[in-house]
Amino acid sequence: MRFRRNLCSSLFTPNPNQKLSNTLLNPFMAGQTLNLSSASPPTNGHDTNDDALCSSEITTPPPSEPLASSLGRPNGHLTGEARIERAWAHWNGLGRPKLIVAPMVDNSELPFRMLCRKYGAQAAYTPMLHSRIFSENEKYRSQEFSTCKAYRPLFVQFCANDPDLLLEAAQKVEAYCDYVDINFGCPQRIAKRGYYGAFLMDNLPLVKSLVEKLANGLNVPVSCKIRIFPDLQDTINYAKMLEEAGCALLAVHGRTRDEKDGKKFRADWKAIKAVREAVRIPVLANGNIRHIEDVWQCMEETGVEGVLSAEPLLENPALFAGYRTAEWVSGHEEICKDGELDQAQLLVEYLNFCEKHPVPWRMIRSHVHKLLGDWFRIHPHVREDLNKQSKLTFEFLYGIVDRLRELNARIPLFVTDDNRNNTSVAQT
Repeated sequence: MRFRRNLCSSLFTPNPNQKLSNTLLNPFMAGQTLNLSSASPPTNGHDTNDDALCSSEITTPPPSEPLASSLGRPNGHLTGEARIERAWAHWNGLGRPKLIVAPMVDNSELPFRMLCRKYGAQAAYTPMLHSRIFSENEKYRSQEFSTCKAYRPLFVQFCANDPDLLLEAAQKVEAYCDYVDINFGCPQRIAKRGYYGAFLMDNLPLVKSLVEKLANGLNVPVSCKIRIFPDLQDTINYAKMLEEAGCALLAVHGRTRDEKDGKKFRADWKAIKAVREAVRIPVLANGNIRHIEDVWQCMEETGVEGVLSAEPLLENPALFAGYRTAEWVSGHEEICKDGELDQAQLLVEYLNFCEKHPVPWRMIRSHVHKLLGDWFRIHPHVREDLNKQSKLTFEFLYGIVDRLRELNARIPLFVTDDNRNNTSVAQT
């Protein structure tokens, strides 16, 4: 029996040639994926035919009824205390999620978000979307953004440097998310060339105008994801400016723009705590979240509402369910046990989701390398065979898992005694 049949076999009809539809008559009927190539916002979000794949334990507002819509625009003429109260009312209405999938270019797409949600994540960001291209290009919208009614709360993240184009892009997704997020944190070279992300930290008037434009033009709140300045007071002033401009939720990555290597530079939780104490809107922390114990330690030390994890989730999408990779077992061998789950199983589940909700193959290839990286180091010839494939198929990828199984390449994920009882829930 091939390994793929052991997981979710009754829920999925394999179709390696399936492509994203350009037309979706009812994007939320029967748990279908929504893409925005030509779909209009649903006029009635109260369908009752979601299949098992897109059912969810978390109740969120239907996409046609954002939490703030009954009170008009989330900010509008509101100022001061009323704006802060609105921000908290929205956050409380979402259930105050604590375990959140960070935005990752090409890596936090719908199937991966679904996998993380199965294993404990309570909310997620989309990959960063380019606001100008999203506004202008139908194919880009179709391929790069998809969602499913059940997988809320959802942050849709854009990079931008033009307030009007940002608003145009954001209006296309506001009916399907709980926050429209602005990326002020990307430190990569491409962000410097495109003049967005963390490189807007040098132009705070533009940053303020981007936030104000969305806050006054959308029916859902605006969130921002930032990095810290080298000087703490500059960071605090930055956060206060964003709050005043209309940001309703702030995610703080505790590294500076120049600290790109997360393994080399530790995130500054003290700076995150200072921001949390300086503003009155909900604050999330990003950085140093490698396993579940880091989550609770970060929240205790910073006082934030929740945490984001990025790179560690790519290697271990079950992180929030209490599983940890072998890298983070050292020093805890006496309490860490085999969790009866491994990355190959997680890959199979991810591929199952991809068959149901297709995404570009470059995203799938990236996840295969991230999930099986340790396994490929033991059997590099299997990785070489993967790299030789210019065109992937699901059958080939499931075959990769079968080959590794036959080579006895299993590397387990581990749980501590404290987390052992919690992991069984995620696997049901």
